This record gives sequence, C-alpha cells and structure tokens, in this order.
Amino acid sequence: MTHQSNWPATTKVNLKAGFRIHLLVFLLVTPVLWLVWYLTDRTYPWPLWSTPAWAIGILFHYLGAFVFRKSADN
Repeated sequence: MTHQSNWPATTKVNLKAGFRIHLLVFLLVTPVLWLVWYLTDRTYPWPLWSTPAWAIGILFHYLGAFVFRKSADN
C-alpha cells in the first residue's frame, strides 16, 4: 500500500546535510549537558542516559543517510 500526498514534491531531501546538522547539534549540546551536570548537583551522572541514547540515534541516522540509502528512482 502506498501513501499519496496532496503536497507537491518541490524540495529534494539532502540526507547528508541532515546528518551533518544532527551531528553538529549533538557535538554542541552534549558538552553543555555535561557542564550543567558538573555545575549543579553531581551526585548522579544523569547525562549518562542521554549521551549514549543520542549517540545511537546519530548512528542510525548515519546508517540511513550513507549506508542503507535508497536510490532516487524508487
């Protein structure tokens, strides 16, 4: 079953640029999270939950953009 949309396909999706933006945001936000943790209550390292989870998201985004990319004619 295919889904048809009424929206025109006027823009091309640039998967590589999307991945680079995602990686850049990860690299900028993660140190800020660790800095907030360091400057506040350091009893429990809560960034240990968000950092690996986000890194797994980055990995899957990389795989989708570069490894398992569908051809444009599909």
